[in-house]
Amino acid sequence: MRAQYPIVALSLSLAACAAQAHVIAGTKIPDNDLNHSVLTTVEAYRNAVEKGDAQALMLMASPKYSEDSGTPTVVDDYGYDGLQGVLASRFKSARDIRYSMKYVAIRPSCENLEAGCQAKVDVLIDASYTITDARGQARRLDKRDQNQLLLEYTGDKWLFLSGM
Repeated sequence: MRAQYPIVALSLSLAACAAQAHVIAGTKIPDNDLNHSVLTTVEAYRNAVEKGDAQALMLMASPKYSEDSGTPTVVDDYGYDGLQGVLASRFKSARDIRYSMKYVAIRPSCENLEAGCQAKVDVLIDASYTITDARGQARRLDKRDQNQLLLEYTGDKWLFLSGM
């Protein structure tokens, strides 16, 4: 009977390793070409945020970009044209930006990478940045939030439709 225990333990270990091999490292997201291409774009976005590079972010936004800021009122809604102003004002006052994301889920609208495919990416954000307050003092602020990014594949790259 004891001889079976090592075999059972080995089988369970191999099964656990096999299950982990089918997800992207550090996530529970299935490991496939479509998900990799989405996360490559989202990582480029994350790096541009850390650099405060509004121009790079605008190049990642779709002309169809629309943001409702997660509120029921339309006062704070904006589209592609408004995004430039929002990014410029946010990066004007922030410096020493640290922006990390945990990728929770990707929900594509297609099975294969094709033009018009959309992907919803659920993320947990952990960020910090420094601003100068009204008294001229530097203040380090922390932000933790959850967000959903919506991207659309154009046939050659992913562009953000909302969530930036």
